[in-house]
Order: sequence, then C-alpha cells, then structure tokens
Amino acid sequence: MTIKNLGFNPWFQGKTDPEKLKNFRISRIISVNKDSFVVNNGIKDIFAEVTGKLIFSADSPLDYPAVGDWVYTQFFDDDSLAIIHEILPRRSLLRRKTAGKQINLQLIAANIDTAFIVQSLDSNFNLRRLERYLVMINESHIDPLVLLSKSDLQSAEEIEEKMTMIHQLMPDLPVVAFSNQNISDMDRVKALMTPGKTYCLLGSSGVGKTTLLNNLLGKELLETQSVREKDNKGKHTTARRQLIVLNTGVLVIDTPGMRELGNFDIENGLSDTFDEIAEVSNQCRYSDCSHIQEEGCAVLAAMKEGIISEDRYQNYIKMRKESDHYQRSYLEKRQKDKQFGKMVKSVMKHKKNRR
Repeated sequence: MTIKNLGFNPWFQGKTDPEKLKNFRISRIISVNKDSFVVNNGIKDIFAEVTGKLIFSADSPLDYPAVGDWVYTQFFDDDSLAIIHEILPRRSLLRRKTAGKQINLQLIAANIDTAFIVQSLDSNFNLRRLERYLVMINESHIDPLVLLSKSDLQSAEEIEEKMTMIHQLMPDLPVVAFSNQNISDMDRVKALMTPGKTYCLLGSSGVGKTTLLNNLLGKELLETQSVREKDNKGKHTTARRQLIVLNTGVLVIDTPGMRELGNFDIENGLSDTFDEIAEVSNQCRYSDCSHIQEEGCAVLAAMKEGIISEDRYQNYIKMRKESDHYQRSYLEKRQKDKQFGKMVKSVMKHKKNRR
C-alpha cells in the first residue's frame, strides 16, 4: 500500500511543498483519541506526537490535526515513532461546537468526499436533527447522503412515508434505506462508494454505524452494543475517530455518536440546507432582515401562506440564533485567551530581565 491508497490524489499533490519533502514525509492521520494520534505513511500505522512548535503556534483547535488530515512527518526508531510538524491544506473539514456549556470548536474529520448521515427508522428518525447535520456538512462543501437503517423493523409503507417526508423538504438529497441484516442491502451501500474516496459515518449512538462498518469490512473488527430498552437510546460504542481502509480501496471514517450537535459560523451551510428560505429572503424589504418580526419580510409571508414549512422555519431561526451566540462567545473567548497569553509572555520576559 502507498499513500495513494490512502486517498493522496492530485489535489493534495498540488498543495505539497517540494522543499519540505527534503526533510519530511507525507502521512495521513488515521486515528485521534484526545491528544493521541496515529498516522499511516502508506506502509503501516505509527504512533505520533505533534511538535512543540505546532502546539505553541496554534491559535485554535483548527490548527491541530484531525483524523483524515495529511501531515508533514518525521519518523524515528525504524518508523516506530512519528513527529507531526505541519498540516497540509485541507480540502474539507467537519467541525462542531464542543458538547456541553463550553464554547469551543471540536474537529470531527478532514478531507472527506461524502458524509453518510445515518438515522434509524425507529424513534431516532428526526427531520430537525437531519437538518442540523446537513448544515454542518454543507458548510464544509461535502456531499451528503442519508442512510436510513433498521429497515427490517419497518413496513415498506412506513419506509416510503419517511423517505417521502425527507424528499418533500429536500428533493435532491440522496436517501437509501437499508438493514444490517440484509446482504443485498450491504451490496447497495457498497455500490455507493468509490475506491480512493473518503467517507464519514455520522449519526447518534445506536443507529447501527458500527455494525454497518463491520459488515462493510466483512469481519467483527469493531465492538458493538445494543440500545437501551427504556429509552431506545444508544451507548457510545466508538470512543475515538478513526479512518479504516476497506478491502475495496474505500476509506471510511467512523466517529462517536453525537447526541448534541451545535454549529456556529454556518451562514453558507444554512443557505444551502434551507435553500427555499434563502431564495425567498431575497424578496425581503430590508437586506438585513432577521425574518422574525420585520414588516415586508418575504420569509414570514411565505411561511404564513404555507410555501415554507413552519417547522423548517423554526429550526432555521433556532440554528441561526445559536450560531450567532456561539460565534460571539467564541470570539470573546479567543480575545481573552490572547490577552492572557500576552500577560504571561510579559511576566516571563520581566522575570528574565531581572535575572
């Protein structure tokens, strides 16, 4: 295997600095677990650390490697240890707000071609949550595709009804229903993938992502757990983000289940996901219309006339408000961090001068 088998295509070749290849080799991040990294240089998996310079110069989580990243690397001790020096330009990057009250960015995966949003056809099916995933994916300019799992537990009529619900709101969104128990369904999913391309599995815990990946691998490589009976919610089976190469040459990134999906800085993602709202908003009286209470708001008028779904409108407004709040809080936090950093440097410089 070479780095080309890991997805190193002409786009990334064009972003590579030949001068840096005199001292470094190209490898891909295939696993991230907190501050621990594993890279692959086209030959084998190697434990890796980032340089102190990279850590010191990082202004935000965006400056750290994510699974799927291509990096300039040095190898030591017969390629048993790798040091990550720099990240190559990214073609795409999935990110979200960190879970909980803390306002910060969390990297999910980089350099993805297609993101599979996996929702099960039971109580996990949720159009509003699906829209949240689509905003994140569209913001990153990644092709989305919806996989509806557990089709063996639903009638053909129920499956068709839910697929129709999605296509009524998003006509061009590819949707495929499948069962992990059905071999022919697995063949259908495999046919959606192209060798050399990188795919990412996204979805809540318990929707069948890990079982799907095991089926695609053709072996029980990853541990699975059943959902809780009392609330039908899944347990976190995947604890880390990792890139896996299938024997077909397809690259798949598995991610932990997400129960909370906050987005910020998502203007393009909102417009692409809620394109009917974006189109109607061009007719608003004011160019900076908030679409909440202004007179002459074409979006509010379209919603009252039934042209725009009220549920879609409410989710759009909710996500936009969240995004604005998170963005302000994040920028304020970064400003405070910079001020604190300057203070620390000033104190250290003062101590050094006193010696």
